[in-house]
Amino acid sequence: MSLFRIHAPILDDIRSDGLMPTLIAKTDEVVTRLTAGLNVEEIRSVLRGDPPKRPNPRVKPHADGFWMHMRPTYFHEKVMTLYPTFRLGWLSVYFLVFETITGLVLMLWYTPSPLRAFEDMQNIMSNVPLGLMMRDLHRLGAEFMVMVVLLHMLRTFITGSYKKPRQFTWFTGGVLLLLTLFLSFSGYLLPWDQLSLWAVTIGASMAEATPVIGREVNLLVRGGPDFGANGLLRFYLLHVFALPLIAFIFLGVHYYKVIIHGHSLPPKEEEIGEDTARKVPMEKRSYFLPDVLTKEVYWIVIWTALLILMVTVGNWHAPLEPHADSQVTPLHTTAPWYFLWLQGMLKLGDKVFWGVIAPGILVNFVFVMPYLEVGPSRRYIHRRVGLSVCAISVIAFSILTYMGTPYHAVSSSPDQEIVAALVPQTHPGPVRTASFDELLPGEYSSDKWNSAPTENLREIMETFDYEINKYGSELPGAVGIMNIVDWQVGLKKVTLSVVWNNGEETFTQNVYVHEDSKHGH
Repeated sequence: MSLFRIHAPILDDIRSDGLMPTLIAKTDEVVTRLTAGLNVEEIRSVLRGDPPKRPNPRVKPHADGFWMHMRPTYFHEKVMTLYPTFRLGWLSVYFLVFETITGLVLMLWYTPSPLRAFEDMQNIMSNVPLGLMMRDLHRLGAEFMVMVVLLHMLRTFITGSYKKPRQFTWFTGGVLLLLTLFLSFSGYLLPWDQLSLWAVTIGASMAEATPVIGREVNLLVRGGPDFGANGLLRFYLLHVFALPLIAFIFLGVHYYKVIIHGHSLPPKEEEIGEDTARKVPMEKRSYFLPDVLTKEVYWIVIWTALLILMVTVGNWHAPLEPHADSQVTPLHTTAPWYFLWLQGMLKLGDKVFWGVIAPGILVNFVFVMPYLEVGPSRRYIHRRVGLSVCAISVIAFSILTYMGTPYHAVSSSPDQEIVAALVPQTHPGPVRTASFDELLPGEYSSDKWNSAPTENLREIMETFDYEINKYGSELPGAVGIMNIVDWQVGLKKVTLSVVWNNGEETFTQNVYVHEDSKHGH
């Protein structure tokens, strides 16, 4: 007599019903469990686009499934078109997930240390399979994410979707906007090149304008008097752990409120003072399966393909400048583009008022605005004042952004500008990218650029001559001189000089070019 006995019910089913019917029935059972309620026939019906049965079995996954219960069973047909949402809220979530996936891949080959970070970036770009594309996608996705979240907030204001009962939804959206900005800003430092170091240094220096505790806040952000190992590690932990964790928490709260109140309809579709987004008549419902899911899959495919095409066929690449050097300040360094408006405000006057107080007032006003503007109508014709203020604000921020660029109220020395065009401090430039063999020893003058013996030398000296002519009124009688000598085996010393005022004034800069530098490759 056996101590135990194995009983396999499937064997009994095979004996009674046959092998193929049993396998089909078991497959159907497994699929039903995995989809929390949809069998194979219903899935085929969804894929064919057949109308649902009554009662609708396609709502069962929303009640019993873990993932699907977070999505609404149906949408109003009026929000299924591009207007009024423009899919900006969904795109914001898409880019957050996209950045998380690409960021996790990059983390595998990155070390947050000033001794390794820059070399790791070069390794990712040159030795890691698809590493260059992954880094480009991550950087491009970050830029798009900031733009999409900003546009989402703007669209929400324009359509009046912040009004009662969605005030707190707007509040959480404002928090997510700030988190998006600081997520992008914290990642800016990680490549540890000149662009990242000085852009973040300028951004972090704005914290020093904080009244009373400005110095302490600045030290806390940088991890010391200057950015180093402590600052890089802090920004790394913020970028990969703290900020994403907070962002996903607030995203959950934000999306929960969106589902509770429903997607707001176009303003003209509702009576003034009424909110009917949750009261969707049967004949105006678009069910998640298959209508909404199909559109979302389309958007995923289209945007992913667009990003990949931009970094491959479009040849868009994330910049990587020379290794970070706190002793060399590049010309025209600015904060990241989404903080240029703040840098522009600092040019208006007192840094405490324009750098801390005024931006603080603006940010707090954005958060409390739905609780102050309580007019019942969402229709555009009744919101002329609010929409006018919005338009003026967009224009003002555009002007401030321009003011934050080097083109406004920034004075520099023209002789340094001329030399910087040939040997920039932020990227290789014409001299470093020239062929080593074409940099023949000798002295060359910009006003005789066409007599240079090699093609690369002619291109360099023509650029030299163009830059000097551009600043001719500020440098009377200026001429550019380039002197090349064999300094060591495989190393050439290039001396660039700008001479003006009949030789009385001169600016000179030396640069060394090695035959193995391969800047032009």
